[in-house]
Amino acid sequence: MDKGGMDAAPPPPPRSPASLRWSILRKSLLRRPSAAPDEPSEVNTKNVSRKRGGGFNLIPCHPVDDSDSVEVVEATLRAKYLVGPRDVCTRYKLPLENGPGLVMIQRMEDCVDLNDFEISTRFDIDTTGLVCSWPSEDVLAYFCVNHPFMFRSKRVIELGSGYGLAGLAIAASSDAQEVVISDGNPNVVDYIQHNISLNAQVFGATKVQSMILHWNQDLVSDVLSSFDVVVASDCTFFKQFHESLACTVKSLLKRSEVSEAIFLSPKRGDSLVKFIEKIKEIGLDYKLLENYDTHVWNIHQKLLKGDDSTWANYDPDHCYPLLLRMNFPT
Repeated sequence: MDKGGMDAAPPPPPRSPASLRWSILRKSLLRRPSAAPDEPSEVNTKNVSRKRGGGFNLIPCHPVDDSDSVEVVEATLRAKYLVGPRDVCTRYKLPLENGPGLVMIQRMEDCVDLNDFEISTRFDIDTTGLVCSWPSEDVLAYFCVNHPFMFRSKRVIELGSGYGLAGLAIAASSDAQEVVISDGNPNVVDYIQHNISLNAQVFGATKVQSMILHWNQDLVSDVLSSFDVVVASDCTFFKQFHESLACTVKSLLKRSEVSEAIFLSPKRGDSLVKFIEKIKEIGLDYKLLENYDTHVWNIHQKLLKGDDSTWANYDPDHCYPLLLRMNFPT
């Protein structure tokens, strides 16, 4: 009973991801102050994956300007015909000695519109690939650049790629045979293809292509059991996609003792644990590592201790990605 002697109202029923996405869009369009933290709309929209401020800043980046190299400026000149009013052109510097720069077209952060949400609902996909670059993607790109031997002469596919930073980094640094950069959102894949075209000069002999890949759809025969390595970052948040994602990974990997999937994902409550349960159910082995790179681990520890103030709301459960490696039983 409440203080007035009447029964408290029951909590509102759970809302679908599509409904939550529309709630976020409505707030953005109305441009009104956020609801109080205890209002149902605010509580529910917290269940949609969105970036928390801050990042690991492992791949230095800045808006392209006149101080960049001739190659970057030339790429920018090509990009100006592709950049829309909501887009920015950003240069990423791979953390390697004499490492190449990548020029990428991305949306301004948190810039989504009605059409984005209509596509999201129609294809039963999320808009997270358009919202921003996520911290786990930065860590995945950094990890891959520092382990190029894992991809050398191999066929690689990135799932849920967003703008494609990790896949582009692999293509530019590892001498992979082929890199396929995929996402289920056709709007996102348009950006991926633009970014592939802008950076073609740094890929060497590596073949790079984009692909629309929806985990809930049957895979075409030419990609089944054809990849040596599958990579992804922060793709385990939505539990309703766990089974289809796990099955997609298994279907894409070559039936080989050396083929593997490499995911970097935060725990996000029990979401990562639930995904691992699906991995076990479909017959894949796995290893889960918390400390997989000394530099990343040191940044994580400084953030936990408050020694680094650049990420004020750092929450390891939602921000620090664990390394999940999956493979066929030997």
